[in-house]
Amino acid sequence: MLLMTLFTTTILIISTAVMLISSILAKKTILDREKNSPFECGFDPKGSARLPFSLRFFLIAVIFLIFDVEITLLLPLAPIMSFTNIKSWVFVGGFFILILLLGLYHEWNQGALEWAD
Repeated sequence: MLLMTLFTTTILIISTAVMLISSILAKKTILDREKNSPFECGFDPKGSARLPFSLRFFLIAVIFLIFDVEITLLLPLAPIMSFTNIKSWVFVGGFFILILLLGLYHEWNQGALEWAD
């Protein structure tokens, strides 16, 4: 019991020290408009809140999320390769990638991937 209390106290002291050191080191010393502005957020936070949101930025963000989810769906294909029939594995993986490529072609055809006019 004493060993567990000592272990817990040591962990709390180390974690508190690390958080304190990181908060001291992370302080910004120079405060200007560029340092305080968010990076690539799609709109100016200091401007009017009534301005319309950039639809192109929203579409790029949605496309990023789609391809991010796609990677999480493709990752399990590698470990199950040894447990399944190779023909069904290739069919399922190829069909999934084909659907994604068709979606990418559609987005490209619609002009959603072109940022500048």
